Amino acid sequence: MSPDGGRSALLVAHTGRPGAVGAARELAERLAAADFLVRVLDSEAADLGLAGVEVVAATPAAADGAELVVALGGDGTLLRAAELSRPATTPLLGINLGHVGFLAEVDRSDLEVTAERIVARSYDVEERLTLDVSVQRGATVVTDNWALNDVSVEKASRERMLDTLVEVDGRPLSRWTGDGIVCATPTGSTAYAFSAGGPVVWPSVQALLVVPISAHALFARPLVISPESRVTVHVRSAEGAIAFCDGRRTMDLREGDRVEVRRGAQPVRLARLRAAPFTDRLVDKFQLPISGWRGQVDE
Repeated sequence: MSPDGGRSALLVAHTGRPGAVGAARELAERLAAADFLVRVLDSEAADLGLAGVEVVAATPAAADGAELVVALGGDGTLLRAAELSRPATTPLLGINLGHVGFLAEVDRSDLEVTAERIVARSYDVEERLTLDVSVQRGATVVTDNWALNDVSVEKASRERMLDTLVEVDGRPLSRWTGDGIVCATPTGSTAYAFSAGGPVVWPSVQALLVVPISAHALFARPLVISPESRVTVHVRSAEGAIAFCDGRRTMDLREGDRVEVRRGAQPVRLARLRAAPFTDRLVDKFQLPISGWRGQVDE
């Protein structure tokens, strides 16, 4: 709800894509016609060129009171929008104008129906597990952050490998030397962790993933652990390292730092318009071959 008691929605668009700008303008017009107050970010307002909208700063308060946050772009845009929807516990809906678009719910061609569903409140909301991450330097926590997809601890120097020791629940697990470590959620299992050789985990599964990146070790398999576990990555390289949260927010690390990753205290709420099984989403996004499978009649 907007401050005056009316309905409102925050639009976050990839303004570098003309298709996203056009889709945002069309959606804004449709929502405004249904008496929605449409909000846009001050950094995007000029490119969108919309009249009669509320311009807000991209702060944790941007989505306060909004009924929905709508991201128009690819998964990167949705991750950026999640930074605004999460503090307000506002549902987040993705309209895919990118490539694979695992997080987005609908495509550009469904925009008219999407607007109708938003107006009718005809959507479900599911909570996605997140990660909380803190960096400890000695006895001091020097920074905190969070992620929807993953937290990666990576080497700071391209020409050198990163030396890490990984603990689970305070017990040493293994020492790995390589390009780094990815700690991911089930939502992020189809992103960086997947590229590093990790498994695809259904979003309904409550678990944390630990995936070594190009590790020089006989035991360097991806791990699926309890969502209540705590993963600690000790940085042992003199050159330090860099931690990336969802590939967007960085934290510089020094030798001796400890990166602690655990289940996030606050989930991200995703709006869902379709009840399609995750299996179908995998088949569609990865174009998996199913034609001729003997357990199913070809369509």
